[in-house]
Amino acid sequence: MKFQRIQDLRTDADLSQRELSEILHISQRSYSHYETGSRNIPIEMLIRLANYYDTSIDSFGTFRLPCSA
Repeated sequence: MKFQRIQDLRTDADLSQRELSEILHISQRSYSHYETGSRNIPIEMLIRLANYYDTSIDSFGTFRLPCSA
């Protein structure tokens, strides 16, 4: 699932992927995977993004959290 919303927030803040990845303490490549949806975003990263943008996790869109059985 592509997370267009996190890309929109980043570009609205005039940040490059590299700049935001440095703020989040992850590689630019990892962040790019999150935006394109080629890698699932860990809940901890969703929390960091929500805190950084002062928004709720809900604002990123709908997604499924893995169930533990």
